[in-house]
Amino acid sequence: MTGPAAPRRSLLREPDFRSFFVAHTVSQFGDRISELAFPLLAVLVLDATAAQVSVLTALVWLPNLAAIFLGAWVDRQPNKKRLLVAADLIRAALLLTVPVAFAFDVGTLAQLYAVAFLTGAASVLFNTTYPAFFVLLVDRTRYLDANGALSASRSVSYIAGPALGGALVQALTAPVTILVDAASFVLSALGIGRVRRDRPARTTEPDDSRSVTLWRQARDGLAFTLRHPVLRASLGCTATVNYFSFVFSALLVLFASRTLGLPAGLLGLALGAGAVGGLLGAVIAPRLSARIGVGRSIMLGGVVFPASILLIAVAGGPLWARAVLVGGAEFLGGIGVMLFDVNLNALKTAVIPDGLRSRVSGAYSAVNYGIRPLGALTGGVLGSWLGLRPTLWIAAIGGTLCVLWLLPSPIPALRSLDDLDEPGRSRADLTVTGR
Repeated sequence: MTGPAAPRRSLLREPDFRSFFVAHTVSQFGDRISELAFPLLAVLVLDATAAQVSVLTALVWLPNLAAIFLGAWVDRQPNKKRLLVAADLIRAALLLTVPVAFAFDVGTLAQLYAVAFLTGAASVLFNTTYPAFFVLLVDRTRYLDANGALSASRSVSYIAGPALGGALVQALTAPVTILVDAASFVLSALGIGRVRRDRPARTTEPDDSRSVTLWRQARDGLAFTLRHPVLRASLGCTATVNYFSFVFSALLVLFASRTLGLPAGLLGLALGAGAVGGLLGAVIAPRLSARIGVGRSIMLGGVVFPASILLIAVAGGPLWARAVLVGGAEFLGGIGVMLFDVNLNALKTAVIPDGLRSRVSGAYSAVNYGIRPLGALTGGVLGSWLGLRPTLWIAAIGGTLCVLWLLPSPIPALRSLDDLDEPGRSRADLTVTGR
């Protein structure tokens, strides 16, 4: 008989992953602060309407429509770390212009629109580069662990970030608060710069990719995504939930501040306290998937995440009750989104071949994130036409329909990543197709 298996070395004890983890955590904290400060700046300082706030949200995600081509370009670049650092520094410089402009009393909604769009473009560069860089840091057997750790840090940022952001907005004003996010991107760039590993992922393609046109590579990434049964179902599911969640998120700050009457500090506390659910979800996601299966965990998260919006849609009563319902919705939504993201991200990482990672990520993001502006604009239109509360009901109910994409796919039958024989093929898929 063999003895018990030795405990695996913590990823945080590996210097490269630890540097990236710290950079990721700092950046996530800055993002949470800015996500609250930006719409509050538009609503409280510039008196923006529901439609204007929805446009601001849409512009952040609009550049993702170009991700299909940017991903193909990134696959050609040998130094992925340099691209990540450049994306962080560009975002820091752009955000810095906001407090400077408002300090001289020349800040406008048009400037916020421009900064939102350009920082969104830099984020697309970062996000399409990230998958190819991630596989340099983490072995295939540790994908779930790594995604769980990164998602946990993201969840912690949702706990403290909004509360800190709300307090800073009240104490320092929204423009000054955005300085914190700019500083976080500088620190993130420094942390990523400390990572020593930066070699191109092994390609499975026999030809020199540089001899192929950028358009051809972008088309290959999209074609692979749409042909693969796991990626196709995942894309349909995530695009649906993203569309409806952004119908909601474009109106959240406006609804909470004007309809529910939550001051900035209390709103930040409600969102932060509720984000404990995200941390809990990130911690339990690997354990729950081991118990009920990766596929079922994704299905469960895909329902719980959007359905939690209903708590905000029915919020009323005294101020404390309104704050509790907002926090409760964030708590349940945090659990749901982590069950969904941790497992689905690990699954996608496992099925994409190394030589296609950035272009598939770009194609995936062009659809998945590109639909977010449409969701945000829809939220603005429906909020102005039907009212904010009915629009939240539509977002909650519509978002749960995302799981319909998964039902005919191999995903619900997947117990673990071990069911995947190789990138692009799974045992569950072999059973379904009969080949």
